[in-house]
Amino acid sequence: MVAEVVPGWRPSGTLDALQELVDVAAQVPQEVARRAGLSTSELHALRHLSGGAMGPVDLARALGVTSAAASGVVDRLAGRGHVERRPHPDDRRRTEVVLTDSGSHEVAVRLAPMFAELARVDSELGPDEQAVVERYLRGATRAMKAVL
Repeated sequence: MVAEVVPGWRPSGTLDALQELVDVAAQVPQEVARRAGLSTSELHALRHLSGGAMGPVDLARALGVTSAAASGVVDRLAGRGHVERRPHPDDRRRTEVVLTDSGSHEVAVRLAPMFAELARVDSELGPDEQAVVERYLRGATRAMKAVL
Protein backbone atom coordinates (compact mmCIF):
# COMPACT_ATOMS: atom_id res chain seq x y z
CA MET A 1 0.00 0.00 0.00
CA VAL A 2 2.73 2.53 0.95
CA ALA A 3 4.80 1.53 -2.09
CA GLU A 4 1.90 2.59 -4.33
CA VAL A 5 1.95 6.12 -2.91
CA VAL A 6 5.65 6.63 -2.09
CA PRO A 7 8.06 6.04 -4.98
CA GLY A 8 11.14 4.09 -3.92
CA TRP A 9 9.57 2.72 -0.71
CA ARG A 10 11.01 -0.69 0.14
CA PRO A 11 10.35 -2.68 3.28
CA SER A 12 13.44 -3.19 5.43
CA GLY A 13 14.45 -4.53 8.81
CA THR A 14 15.02 -1.03 10.15
CA LEU A 15 11.58 0.15 9.04
CA ASP A 16 9.98 -2.98 10.52
CA ALA A 17 11.82 -2.42 13.82
CA LEU A 18 10.81 1.25 13.84
CA GLN A 19 7.16 0.33 13.26
CA GLU A 20 7.33 -2.19 16.09
CA LEU A 21 8.83 0.48 18.38
CA VAL A 22 6.09 2.95 17.46
CA ASP A 23 3.40 0.32 18.10
CA VAL A 24 4.82 -0.70 21.49
CA ALA A 25 5.44 2.93 22.49
CA ALA A 26 1.74 3.65 21.90
CA GLN A 27 0.83 0.86 24.34
CA VAL A 28 3.18 1.91 27.16
CA PRO A 29 1.19 4.88 28.55
CA GLN A 30 -2.05 2.88 28.65
CA GLU A 31 -0.44 -0.05 30.46
CA VAL A 32 1.56 2.09 32.89
CA ALA A 33 -1.55 4.14 33.68
CA ARG A 34 -3.60 0.99 34.22
CA ARG A 35 -1.03 -0.48 36.61
CA ALA A 36 -0.86 2.80 38.53
CA GLY A 37 -4.64 3.12 38.71
CA LEU A 38 -4.54 6.33 36.67
CA SER A 39 -6.15 7.46 33.45
CA THR A 40 -3.80 8.05 30.53
CA SER A 41 -4.55 11.80 30.83
CA GLU A 42 -3.46 11.69 34.47
CA LEU A 43 -0.26 9.87 33.55
CA HIS A 44 0.48 12.35 30.75
CA ALA A 45 -0.16 15.22 33.18
CA LEU A 46 2.41 13.76 35.59
CA ARG A 47 4.88 13.44 32.71
CA HIS A 48 4.36 17.07 31.66
CA LEU A 49 4.63 18.29 35.24
CA SER A 50 7.89 16.40 35.73
CA GLY A 51 9.43 19.17 33.62
CA GLY A 52 8.29 21.81 36.08
CA ALA A 53 5.21 23.57 37.40
CA MET A 54 2.54 24.55 34.88
CA GLY A 55 -0.51 26.73 34.96
CA PRO A 56 -3.84 24.95 34.51
CA VAL A 57 -4.37 26.43 31.03
CA ASP A 58 -0.88 25.39 29.91
CA LEU A 59 -1.49 21.89 31.23
CA ALA A 60 -4.80 21.72 29.36
CA ARG A 61 -3.02 22.72 26.15
CA ALA A 62 -0.27 20.14 26.72
CA LEU A 63 -2.87 17.42 27.27
CA GLY A 64 -5.02 18.55 24.36
CA VAL A 65 -8.13 18.86 26.53
CA THR A 66 -10.41 21.64 27.75
CA SER A 67 -9.57 23.64 30.86
CA ALA A 68 -12.48 21.94 32.63
CA ALA A 69 -11.16 18.48 31.75
CA ALA A 70 -7.66 19.44 32.89
CA SER A 71 -9.11 20.73 36.14
CA GLY A 72 -10.70 17.32 36.72
CA VAL A 73 -7.37 15.61 36.02
CA VAL A 74 -5.64 17.91 38.52
CA ASP A 75 -8.39 17.33 41.10
CA ARG A 76 -7.97 13.55 40.85
CA LEU A 77 -4.17 13.75 41.01
CA ALA A 78 -4.32 16.15 43.96
CA GLY A 79 -6.69 13.75 45.70
CA ARG A 80 -4.02 11.07 45.43
CA GLY A 81 -1.31 13.44 46.65
CA HIS A 82 0.52 13.40 43.30
CA VAL A 83 0.17 17.14 42.59
CA GLU A 84 -0.54 20.36 44.47
CA ARG A 85 -2.09 23.62 43.41
CA ARG A 86 -0.04 26.57 44.61
CA PRO A 87 -0.25 30.31 44.17
CA HIS A 88 1.84 31.41 41.20
CA PRO A 89 5.08 32.97 42.54
CA ASP A 90 4.84 36.03 40.27
CA ASP A 91 1.08 36.57 40.25
CA ARG A 92 -0.84 35.52 43.36
CA ARG A 93 -4.14 35.70 41.45
CA ARG A 94 -3.04 32.73 39.37
CA THR A 95 -2.28 29.17 40.41
CA GLU A 96 0.22 26.64 39.23
CA VAL A 97 0.18 22.88 39.41
CA VAL A 98 3.27 21.27 40.95
CA LEU A 99 4.32 17.63 40.92
CA THR A 100 4.84 16.22 44.42
CA ASP A 101 7.39 13.61 45.47
CA SER A 102 4.55 11.08 45.43
CA GLY A 103 3.69 11.90 41.82
CA SER A 104 7.31 11.82 40.76
CA HIS A 105 7.84 8.49 42.49
CA GLU A 106 4.69 7.01 40.91
CA VAL A 107 5.99 7.64 37.39
CA ALA A 108 9.64 6.77 38.09
CA VAL A 109 8.89 3.44 39.75
CA ARG A 110 6.59 2.35 36.90
CA LEU A 111 9.04 3.31 34.15
CA ALA A 112 12.28 2.23 35.88
CA PRO A 113 12.44 -1.22 34.22
CA MET A 114 12.11 0.34 30.76
CA PHE A 115 14.72 3.01 31.46
CA ALA A 116 17.13 0.44 32.92
CA GLU A 117 16.86 -1.71 29.79
CA LEU A 118 17.23 1.29 27.49
CA ALA A 119 20.37 2.35 29.39
CA ARG A 120 21.76 -1.18 29.07
CA VAL A 121 21.10 -1.32 25.32
CA ASP A 122 22.57 2.16 24.83
CA SER A 123 25.70 1.27 26.81
CA GLU A 124 26.38 -1.65 24.48
CA LEU A 125 26.81 0.74 21.54
CA GLY A 126 30.08 2.41 20.72
CA PRO A 127 30.18 6.13 19.96
CA ASP A 128 30.02 5.59 16.18
CA GLU A 129 27.03 3.26 16.54
CA GLN A 130 25.28 5.72 18.84
CA ALA A 131 25.79 8.47 16.26
CA VAL A 132 24.17 6.33 13.53
CA VAL A 133 21.24 5.34 15.75
CA GLU A 134 20.72 8.93 16.85
CA ARG A 135 20.79 10.19 13.26
CA TYR A 136 18.24 7.53 12.24
CA LEU A 137 15.91 8.23 15.18
CA ARG A 138 16.05 12.01 14.69
CA GLY A 139 15.28 11.51 11.00
CA ALA A 140 12.37 9.23 11.88
CA THR A 141 11.10 11.86 14.32
CA ARG A 142 11.26 14.53 11.59
CA ALA A 143 9.34 12.20 9.26
CA MET A 144 6.59 11.70 11.86
CA LYS A 145 6.41 15.41 12.63
CA ALA A 146 5.78 16.02 8.92
CA VAL A 147 2.24 14.73 9.38
CA LEU A 148 1.50 16.78 12.50
